[in-house]
This record gives sequence, C-alpha cells and structure tokens, in this order.
Amino acid sequence: MQVRINPSVLAADFVNMEAALQSISSADAVHVDVMDYHFVPNLTFGPQMVGRIQDVSPVPLDVHLMIDNPERWAVDFASTGADCVTFHVEATEDPLAVIEALEKAGAKTGISVKPGTPIEPYLDLVERVDQVLIMTVEPGFGGQSFMDSVLDKVTAVATRAADIGRDLWIQVDGGVGPGTIQRAARAGANTFVAGSSVFGREISPAEAIAELRAEAQAAVGH
Repeated sequence: MQVRINPSVLAADFVNMEAALQSISSADAVHVDVMDYHFVPNLTFGPQMVGRIQDVSPVPLDVHLMIDNPERWAVDFASTGADCVTFHVEATEDPLAVIEALEKAGAKTGISVKPGTPIEPYLDLVERVDQVLIMTVEPGFGGQSFMDSVLDKVTAVATRAADIGRDLWIQVDGGVGPGTIQRAARAGANTFVAGSSVFGREISPAEAIAELRAEAQAAVGH
C-alpha cells in the first residue's frame, strides 16, 4: 500500500503560511479545508487564497470543500491549479454533475461523507472518482477526537475499490495521529490528513510526517 500523508494547513501558522508549507515538502499533498460558514460553522479560504497557497506550495493541493452548492463553486477552486478537489455529497443533489464539472476543469475528483452519512448510496461513485474521504470527526474544526465508529465505511470503500480494480485514494480526516493512523490503515485507508499531529508537536513537521508514514506502513505490513 502506498501511504500518503496530507498535512492540513488548518493547523499551520497562517501568518507564516509560506514557511509552514516549505516545512512539509516531504508530504504527498497539502490538505486545504475550505469552509463557508453555512455547510459547517467555520469560515476559512476563498479561491484567491487557495490560489496563493498553490503558488507557494512545494506539494500538490488536496482541496476539501466543506461548502454548500458545490455545483456553483467547485470549478473555481479547481481553476486555482489544485490537484484534487473533494466535495461533500450531503451538499448537492447531483454529485455526478459536480464530478463531471471538476473533470472538465482538469482536476482530480473526490467525494466526502460526514460521520453520520451512510456510504452505501455512494459506493457506485467509486468507479468515477479519484478519492473518497471518510470524515473521522464532525467537519468544521480541528483538534477533535478520532471516531473509530466510521472505520466500517473505510473498509466498505476499500472493498468496493478492490472488487472493481480501482486504484483509489481512500482518505481519512480528523483526529489522525500516532496510534489512530494505524487503525485507519488497517481498515483500508491509504491517505491521511493530519493537522495538529504534524504542525502542533515538539518534533519538526518533517519528522512528524515520517513518523506517521512509518506507523501506517507498519500497520499493513509494508
């Protein structure tokens, strides 16, 4: 299993964003949480700021849209040059239309579900997207505790991807750190969003990324 570590800039020093990004050059991507104060009770970045992050980031952007009406806004974020744009299925009545719009804009596509959302109605989309993000906390704020109860959804996605021979990024986001990353990896996740466990520790972000990568690999015997 190829382990991907995507640190979340939500935990970075916003005043020194460029330096924070340079400190995670060993990561696979940087996870950028976009929140609109409607879909979730928090407000972060618009397309202009995401574009500037893109300009100075040493790694690709993994943009996570926690916003209403992704039909209207998702392409704006894809147009920043983001490598992958993930949206919440709960925010749209037509996830396939959003996927198709993102594909036309040249971005990789991802769908995400909140902890309380069943994954079964969306498993057919596994064959269309590049990434499925299973939230392991309630979206909106960093620093929450990892929810093991959602790991069955991770396994369901991994099983479907294996059944159809799809090389899929199966991502978990929320409370990921030493210990919890092993449980998520054993459930089938291969892409891990880590915020405070990368930026908020006494060791350097590069050391934290290496530690998390090693733990996930050890959990699955690689």
